[in-house]
Amino acid sequence: MTTALTESSQASSAPPVVAISGLVFAVLYVVSLVLIRLAAPADPTEPGAWLADPILRNWVRVAMNLVPFSGIAFLWFMATLRNRIGLQEDRFFATVFLGSGFLFVAMLFVAASVTQGLMDTFGGTVPDQSEAYRTGRSMVHALMHTFGFKMAAVFMFMTSTIGRRTAILARWVSFVGYACGLVLLLMIGNFAGITLIFPFWVLFVSTYVLYSDFRKKGLEKRG
Repeated sequence: MTTALTESSQASSAPPVVAISGLVFAVLYVVSLVLIRLAAPADPTEPGAWLADPILRNWVRVAMNLVPFSGIAFLWFMATLRNRIGLQEDRFFATVFLGSGFLFVAMLFVAASVTQGLMDTFGGTVPDQSEAYRTGRSMVHALMHTFGFKMAAVFMFMTSTIGRRTAILARWVSFVGYACGLVLLLMIGNFAGITLIFPFWVLFVSTYVLYSDFRKKGLEKRG
C-alpha cells in the first residue's frame, strides 16, 4: 500500500524543465517549417529551382539541423504527459498515444533525411527533369502531409481523450485538441498554414501544464 502511494505521488510530479520541452519543440518546429516554406514551394511537383540558390539551400539546411532537436524535445513532451497520467494510464489509449507519437517523430526524421539527401545530390543545380528529385520530393510531401500529420492528429485525439478521462487537462482544453486534430485529419490540399496547427497545439498544452503546476504550487503555499 505504501509503495503504491509512493509511486502515485512520484508519477504525478512532473519537473518543470521537462514540461518546457513542449515549448522548445513548438519553437524549433515552427522555425523549421517557416524556413522550409520560405525556401521551397509547397507544391511537390515544383522543379527544384530553390536548390540553385545558396541562400535558400542554407535556410533549408538550418531547418534540417533543427529537426533532430525538435524530435528529441517532442519525445520529452510525451514523457511529460505520461508522467502526469501516472498510474491512471489506460493501456488501450496509451498504446495509440505512444504509437502515433513515435510514428510522427519517425516520419519527421525520414522526411528530413530524404530532404538532406536531395540537397547533397542536387545542390547548386536545378533538377527539372530528374526522376530521382521528383520521387524524393513527392516522398517528403507524402511522409509529412499524407501520413505524418495524420499521426499528429491521432496523437492530439489520444492526448485529449486521456487528458479528459484522467482530468489532467481541463475539458475545454481537450475539446480544443479534438477540434485541431479534426482539422489535421481532414486536411485536403497544400495549404501550408495548416501544418502550424500541431506545434501551436503543443505550445498551448505545454503552457497549460506549466500554468497548472505553478497554480497548484501557489495554492499549496497559501494552504
